[in-house]
Amino acid sequence: MKPPRKKISLYDTTLRDGSQGEEIAFTLEDKLLITERLDELGIHYIEAGWPGSNPKDLEYFRRIKKVRLKNSRIAAFGSTCHPKKTPGRDPNLKALLAADTPVVTIFGKSWDFHAKVALHVSLKRNLELIYQSVQFLKKRVDEVVYDAEHFFDGFKTNPTYAKETLSAALEGGADYLVLCDTNGGALPDEVEEIFQELNRDLPATYGIHCHNDCELGVANSLAAVRAGARQVHGTINGIGERCGNANLVSILPNLQLKMGMPIIPAKQMKRLKEVSHYVYEMTNQTPRNNQAYVGRSAFAHKGGIHVSAVARNPKTYEHIEPSQVGNHRRVLVSDLSGASNVLAKAQEFGIKLNKKDPLVKQLVQDLKNLENQGFQFEGAEASFEILMRKAKRQYRPFFRLIGFRVLDEKLTHDAPAHAEATIQVEVDGIKEHTAAAGNGPVNALDNALRKALERFFPSLQDVKLIDYKVRVLPSGSGTSSQVRVLIESTDGKRKWGTVGVSENIIQASWMALVDSLEFKLLKDGLARRR
Repeated sequence: MKPPRKKISLYDTTLRDGSQGEEIAFTLEDKLLITERLDELGIHYIEAGWPGSNPKDLEYFRRIKKVRLKNSRIAAFGSTCHPKKTPGRDPNLKALLAADTPVVTIFGKSWDFHAKVALHVSLKRNLELIYQSVQFLKKRVDEVVYDAEHFFDGFKTNPTYAKETLSAALEGGADYLVLCDTNGGALPDEVEEIFQELNRDLPATYGIHCHNDCELGVANSLAAVRAGARQVHGTINGIGERCGNANLVSILPNLQLKMGMPIIPAKQMKRLKEVSHYVYEMTNQTPRNNQAYVGRSAFAHKGGIHVSAVARNPKTYEHIEPSQVGNHRRVLVSDLSGASNVLAKAQEFGIKLNKKDPLVKQLVQDLKNLENQGFQFEGAEASFEILMRKAKRQYRPFFRLIGFRVLDEKLTHDAPAHAEATIQVEVDGIKEHTAAAGNGPVNALDNALRKALERFFPSLQDVKLIDYKVRVLPSGSGTSSQVRVLIESTDGKRKWGTVGVSENIIQASWMALVDSLEFKLLKDGLARRR
């Protein structure tokens, strides 16, 4: 009978190692809020910062004591003591204890090259620093995690000494020996073989901490677990210095859903996408559509054959059920679409459409013709829904344009350009004529249109334009080429995309703007009817 497998613990270092990524900076409030989200997800350890390095982290450790965490243990991070000091007199170790966390993580040198060049100490003195620092902390905190920095590089050049550094930490009382691929240059087979050798020669509770410089952070982490690692370090979305850290958002479902290792309850796994996107928001980054498991495109189907097969059985083109990680299936529409795509979108939009209805064939043909003209509906599903409802005669425009004029002028060489739009619309027989300025012609037109309509439809005040993209479509016609305008909008509850195509950028923008506002009014109307 096989002994029961030890549970794997996840160690998140988003707030410390992740913050070293380029253009990433967390405020104190950011760190506290992210901590709560990680705790709700079920992360076992949260490495929150280096209390000896800045006042913000010291304040964090003071504030986090007042937060009641259900699943996570907070870890303070630091290094072994200064070569010229004893642990009891080392400011870094004192700061770690002052943080008053149940877990302290310290790193030490495993590579003889680093001990000599970076620390300027003898190999013997480096071993003393590791042993004394771990021993000093273990007597005063519940758990000590030892990060063996540059371990794989050190092992490959001097395996005997690399093992001695681990022995020093183990003798000092370290609860976890974490092997770090600090430069991110190891390969999965190397990681697995080294772990197997260590488990044979130096039994201990091991962990893995990988960087992603070779795009192997996740693969190396999984290889380590296969070979016996019991703690896995990483960051949400793989943020971190240089090319980032191992991505816990991929590691967690791979371990639990693919390798059969229970990590967190299934109901908490459903929050994975939510947590991933929350960290993207807090780091002011755009979520990657093609990110494994949680990306917007992770379960998106475009080819008609794929969509038809997924409609019969999702397993045909999906490796897991999307809801397991809080994601959902999406069907895309394009010139590659067939009847299956149109029927799937109709069902998603709540439009009754039978596969035998000749309208399906007509919609497929219309879609292909429009895409041939330059329209693109993958990022503009609101425009496609309006198109479908018009075809089904389930759509009545909310207003009628009588006309608009846009003025964009620059009076002197040094003066900024000035834009103004005048517009006249009609709503239920009532005409409204107004004007508005803007920082450009499209912005002026948007402002004028809203100003004219908000009198009739106050909910349009909630609509915000969050993205505006213009692409010149290849034609060889130079400045007279057609352009495609994609607009993404939100009302604070949902997001939607719309599209317009024309040789005139103002006209293309107008088409996308109108669809954006009419989609909002359409959804408000459908919600009221329900």
